[in-house]
Amino acid sequence: MLLCIASAACLYVPGLAQLVGRRALVVTVHEWSGLLLPLPLLVGLASRALRADLRRLDRFGAQDRRWLRAALRRERGPRPQGKFNAGQKLYAAWIAGAVLVMLGTGLLMWFTGLAPLAVRTGATFVHDWLALAVGVVVAGHIAMALRMWSRQSAARQLQLPDGEPEFTDRTRS
Repeated sequence: MLLCIASAACLYVPGLAQLVGRRALVVTVHEWSGLLLPLPLLVGLASRALRADLRRLDRFGAQDRRWLRAALRRERGPRPQGKFNAGQKLYAAWIAGAVLVMLGTGLLMWFTGLAPLAVRTGATFVHDWLALAVGVVVAGHIAMALRMWSRQSAARQLQLPDGEPEFTDRTRS
């Protein structure tokens, strides 16, 4: 997905397009990375564990509504959740739908003979705005992950005895 987002940015942002050059290559990389985007999920369906996780993601119960209500009200303290919290379930559903819409609109733009100009113009509009939304959401998730990672590594360093390097915490038996 990151390759698809990066190649889209190189195609859409003029400064990046000039920096990268070779537009035809970037277009080809973007088309094929978008076309192959669902492939890892399809291959993963052979795994029993992935199918079980997909079943968990598909269920939105009372504890998920409580978790979401507590998150929206910014309540402190533990929130009830299973393996996935309500936010993760909503994100998974949204990104799955976005990938399918992006794939469909991308195919309409790639194969210009499939639809009339008005439909392709609408597909381009939807594709561009949804791509922007996906880019913002993915960037937000990366920023959240980095922030949480830095908090966890800082907390680990605070828990270590004085003068002991961080890596020894993981090597102790």
